[in-house]
Amino acid sequence: MKIEEIWQKYKITKDRALKQLLIEEYIGLVKVIAGRMYNYYGSKIEYDDLVGFGVIGLIDSIDKFDLSKNIKFETYAQIRIKGSIIDNIRKLDWIPRSLRKKSKEIQDALSYLENKLGRIPSNEELAGYLNMSLQELEETLADTVNFNVTSLEELLANQGEYCIDDYKAKGTPENILEKKEICRILGNIIDELPENQKMVIALYYYEELTYKEIGAILELSESRISQIHSKAILSIRNKLMKLGIGS
Repeated sequence: MKIEEIWQKYKITKDRALKQLLIEEYIGLVKVIAGRMYNYYGSKIEYDDLVGFGVIGLIDSIDKFDLSKNIKFETYAQIRIKGSIIDNIRKLDWIPRSLRKKSKEIQDALSYLENKLGRIPSNEELAGYLNMSLQELEETLADTVNFNVTSLEELLANQGEYCIDDYKAKGTPENILEKKEICRILGNIIDELPENQKMVIALYYYEELTYKEIGAILELSESRISQIHSKAILSIRNKLMKLGIGS
């Protein structure tokens, strides 16, 4: 039976055996996403746990996918899978409160200096303003990249092509236009980033490379790529917040 036939029959019958066939068909997608996310969550959680969290998202995707929409299931499912993994990691609450506080202080300082200087401050300027050593700043940026990324992961990854929420509730012309506008704004913000940050964002989100692969291209360490990524995300978040987008 072809995958299209399985989909059609499952949506009509909700047969558990057909659902299992769909899960088996797309489990590879879960493993790819879990493997990619393991690159920066691996020190805190096992790969198999990430796969398990991702399977929850896959099952949810299968239940909610609308065959009438002109969207590939893989495109729709990858964000729900990733979101499920992120949600479950958040529930583990392994990020120390002190680290969250430091991340917020860096974000606020970055916003203040951007306004004052009219550009994104260097790490040296940021460290000086915060009265911390350059090493401490860079280590904090590397340590906080995980949860700095999650709030923008969906927005950057879907590139405005679709909404992971309920299509019928969100698919109005007004919402479609709003999403296109957000995508345009986001693209402009990314274009204004320093070249190294722009490159990391492009390679990570659009080419879907790992930190190791990006580091090989830019001839930088994985830790340095992590720092650049985190700083770029903080800058993007600040600019979106000023426009009333995100939180």
